[in-house]
Amino acid sequence: MIGVMTSRAEATDMPDDGGIKTPERLRRRASRLLSFVAAQSDRLMTEGLAKADARRWHYAVLASLQEYGPASQAALSRRTGIYRSDMVGVLNELAERGFVERASDPEDRRRNVVTITAQGRRQLRQLDKLLDDLHDDLLAPLLPAERDQFVELLSRILEHHRQPAP
Repeated sequence: MIGVMTSRAEATDMPDDGGIKTPERLRRRASRLLSFVAAQSDRLMTEGLAKADARRWHYAVLASLQEYGPASQAALSRRTGIYRSDMVGVLNELAERGFVERASDPEDRRRNVVTITAQGRRQLRQLDKLLDDLHDDLLAPLLPAERDQFVELLSRILEHHRQPAP
């Protein structure tokens, strides 16, 4: 695998310590820019959530349970994009902290149903505020209207690529 340098100098197209600039054709590639912004976003979100003793998957599960209600582990996996094999660990962490409860499904005792707790809802509200602040940092160079437009454009690109090929 080829490593990708993600130094602040390269990500901002500023000369690095050696005075080397990124070639124009690289600076104008949307895929390259998206990769660098994604790396920066991942770093900011991971570090910010870690300060709150949380992870992005915690947020995804709590948000899914809050919005759609109780769910099986398999349904949560589909909703959040967390692999089923990883979901058990995420749910164990959330349950240990009192953010979710698991109970046997009365319709199928082999399956667990996961429910967000009152403490989990409080945690979700705190994480919402934290992520709002982190996103403000990430998108600081953009005006509010540009932020909305940026999210809309990214959503359109993602939706286009999620559609099945004809």
